[in-house]
Amino acid sequence: MNELTQTSARGLAQMIRDGEVSCEEVTQAHLDRIAEVDGDIHAFLFVDGERALASARRVDAKRAAGEPTHELAGVPVALKDAYVYQGTPTTCGSRMLENWYSPYDAAVVERLQGADMIILGKTNLDEFALGSSTETSAFGPTHNPWDLARVPGGSGGGSAAALAGFEAALAIGSDTGGSIRQPAALTGTVGVKPTYGGVSRWGLVATASSLDQPGPCARNALDAALLHQVMGGYDRRDSTSIKAPMPDVVGAARRQDVSGMKIGIVKQFGGEGFAPGVEQRFHEAIELLAQAGAEIEEVSCPSFDLALAAYYLIMPAEVSSNLARFDGMRYGLQAGDDGTRSADQVMRASRRAGFGDEAKRRIILGTYALSAGYYDAYYGSAQKVRTLIIEDFTKAFASVDVLLSPSTPTTAFKIGERVEDPMAMYKADLCTIPVNLAGNAAASFPAGLSPEDGLPVGVQVMAPALADDRLYQVGAVLEAVLEQRWGGPIWAPLTKEDQR
Repeated sequence: MNELTQTSARGLAQMIRDGEVSCEEVTQAHLDRIAEVDGDIHAFLFVDGERALASARRVDAKRAAGEPTHELAGVPVALKDAYVYQGTPTTCGSRMLENWYSPYDAAVVERLQGADMIILGKTNLDEFALGSSTETSAFGPTHNPWDLARVPGGSGGGSAAALAGFEAALAIGSDTGGSIRQPAALTGTVGVKPTYGGVSRWGLVATASSLDQPGPCARNALDAALLHQVMGGYDRRDSTSIKAPMPDVVGAARRQDVSGMKIGIVKQFGGEGFAPGVEQRFHEAIELLAQAGAEIEEVSCPSFDLALAAYYLIMPAEVSSNLARFDGMRYGLQAGDDGTRSADQVMRASRRAGFGDEAKRRIILGTYALSAGYYDAYYGSAQKVRTLIIEDFTKAFASVDVLLSPSTPTTAFKIGERVEDPMAMYKADLCTIPVNLAGNAAASFPAGLSPEDGLPVGVQVMAPALADDRLYQVGAVLEAVLEQRWGGPIWAPLTKEDQR
């Protein structure tokens, strides 16, 4: 493996600034790595090699001319295939959008390009971001680089796997109920869900509009913070974008100090259903943060027990509304149109051919929850639970600065293991869903490898809205103390013996 692909994003940017290596060389090293391993991992759906190299050469020319460049200029980044990127296919992992090429750029893409970053291509995801394993993609599953027989999590498993497989230095995800954080936990990487409205959703194909949030993915806290800083900020084209100063996430990641910080441990997330190895690494992380000067206390958030049920009414309802546009007439695949069929027949044939089983399941569930006679009993009641969850967060953050929990109850499960059991699949997002319902910020940071199976474990840090900097403050300290304990970067492929 080329050492450039193992270098941190900020390290690559520094090497490019110092003239030790060209941006073109860095980009080519990552394209070579993709060619070498992605046949097994399948992190990418589309590799935009020629444009990436052309962009790299422009960055090199800019530097040679002495023009100012961004701190992350020249760093290769992978883009989840739920974002539009002009001239490239945007499939959302669905046959419904197969061969559709975007005529414009998402706000996130504009900001990456404005920072002179290099977009390598589009990564795989569960169809329309509906899944927790990247197995519902119409184009085949992504494999976890730690064990190719296992899932990388979902929906953004492609972005997380690209990082864990050293195919990209940074990646972009989107988080509706844990789609950034759960894959990060299962691949030993960092994944951040910013405050809702903190990063523009313009050009992100909508799954559930009140829940979706773009966010950064990286292999360490500071790299994630640097990417967050590029992505974040107000955008008038997104009606939910927050017109407020972005927290100093980079300064927080560099501070590495939790002295006197009050950390709450969520009582509801642990015990039955949580793997012993996950709980062991989680409690070790708590002890290390306490040794670093944090004050630890248990916090009860009773409504979190209802979050999963509420989410799987609210989210499918919004999915049903958002995916209604893909009817084979205005948008999406058109099937069965032989000139004799009615519009209704063409719509039914197109949706039958274009949507996969999980998308259909959630559309049907959401349509039912919104139907006359059931709206108040299901969707209305779920929204009341959402209010209770927000109140639990408000009460908790009145006494603590951040909350901690495992990111997900287990390590990576085997491909195919939960496909026939939707409830088991949904429970993978048990810990992450409350944050999306409340709209506040959260991140998953590596906690080492489970002593049971040698697979990565993640710790979730949750912060109040617009306090995203606290995520990085805790995550950077956790990263530092764990690296000291294990004697090296915790995202590196350590052996089981190293982490016993």
